[in-house]
Amino acid sequence: MRELAGSVALVTGGGSGIGRAIAQALAQSGARVAVCDINGAAAADTASGIRDAGGEALAVPMDVADETAVNEGVDETVRRFGRLDTIVSNAGIQIVHPIEDFPYDEFRRMLDIHLGGAFLLTKAAVRHMYPQGSGSLIYMGSVHSHRASPLKSAYVAAKHGILGLARVMAIEGAKHGVRSNVICPGFVRTPLVDKQIPEQAATLGISEADVVSKVMLKDTVDGEFTTLDDVAETAVFLAGFRSNAFTGQSITVSHGWHMA
Repeated sequence: MRELAGSVALVTGGGSGIGRAIAQALAQSGARVAVCDINGAAAADTASGIRDAGGEALAVPMDVADETAVNEGVDETVRRFGRLDTIVSNAGIQIVHPIEDFPYDEFRRMLDIHLGGAFLLTKAAVRHMYPQGSGSLIYMGSVHSHRASPLKSAYVAAKHGILGLARVMAIEGAKHGVRSNVICPGFVRTPLVDKQIPEQAATLGISEADVVSKVMLKDTVDGEFTTLDDVAETAVFLAGFRSNAFTGQSITVSHGWHMA
């Protein structure tokens, strides 16, 4: 089935990890995809792979914290493909510190990329979605949109903020046929998570194995990481849902770590 045939999707952070998996899954479902990433070469690599598999894709270098870059990337996508049906606001980084040691510039950088990037992308996208009377806004939240963990004051604050933004957009977008939802994964074994394991081991004074089993996965029902496919399939579902019956929601994909 190619339930997204004829539609256009834009994915930020699409050069690697979760963003790449989502871009590929959307393309496999028939969407034409703009792959956006601050690393232009990585975006181009993802887009090339989609085209090699028979899909349509455009690579767009984009710093999501730069309003001009976001506006230009969204406009370029619409010029190329004629419309915009789905955005996936996925770009993100991770920085961990105890709050007493958290540099304020790093805290602000986290919020600028995660929450500010989601805001700027939304603002640019709805200018095209509202006139056509349809659209799907998909935000990459986290279990940390609902729960807290030590060392992650900036990340948790940003992910809580994304949940609030998405709920506002569910209300504002409804009269325009635009839906808004959040995907809240548990830990996915990506380079971003791999980087956290030794950092948390050093900060907490425990082994890397204990970080995985006693910190990251201790509250899951089966001790398993969420997979890229788990998250990508959820994005395809949200992109393809046909009515406002499903809006303003957060879908937690976490092996039971958080049950809502």
